[in-house]
Amino acid sequence: MSDSKNILLEEMTRFADPSQVAGLARFFKTGPGEYGEGDRFLGIKVPVTRSVVKECWRHVGFSELEECLDSEYHEIRLAGLLALVEMFSHSKSNVAKRKDCVDFYLSKTSRINNWDLVDLSCYQLLGVWLLDKERSLLHDLARNGETIWERRIGIVSTMTFVRNGQLEDTLSIADILLYHPHDLIHKAVGWLLREAGKKDKEALVAFLGPRARSMPRTMLRYAIEKFPEDERKIYLSK
Repeated sequence: MSDSKNILLEEMTRFADPSQVAGLARFFKTGPGEYGEGDRFLGIKVPVTRSVVKECWRHVGFSELEECLDSEYHEIRLAGLLALVEMFSHSKSNVAKRKDCVDFYLSKTSRINNWDLVDLSCYQLLGVWLLDKERSLLHDLARNGETIWERRIGIVSTMTFVRNGQLEDTLSIADILLYHPHDLIHKAVGWLLREAGKKDKEALVAFLGPRARSMPRTMLRYAIEKFPEDERKIYLSK
């Protein structure tokens, strides 16, 4: 690890606000038995984190990002991920650097351990990287991920494909996760199905056809959120 100062970590720490800690801890479900159990907060809101990252990302490398990702504090891990996304996004002409970013991300999935950390990083990085590549990695994460967060990375990363009109992987991974027991997976899958439906409603209707009766209700509600009310009622009555 570098001996130089970690400017990203130092700047983030400056904005700690103890008055916000309890609210963030409740919001991210850090109580006993909850999905974020044991996570710690500095009390820094996301817009502040984004502002710090915008000023600092050019001044950090992988060793500083590793220090951030290994932090006990949620907001420091988020800052590290957002800086990594910036590094990746600004390396369009440097394929080797982009691959290094992806490899680093995949080596740190154990530290990407809440829904916001997943959702604010995975499709901007993995999704973009895989847009013109083979995508079995995401299917493997969805099927065999060791945590709900790795499985969520598998489905949410497909957002980039959806935005480019490519729905096959989203629907296929949704099928893999269709009966996963955790509510946060239900919400993520439903969200991505809804986005796919915005691009091709017929494809979503075809997907729901044999599945709507048995899929988790939260997932179904998210998936059909943009349907006309009369159509939603028909699906929900099933």
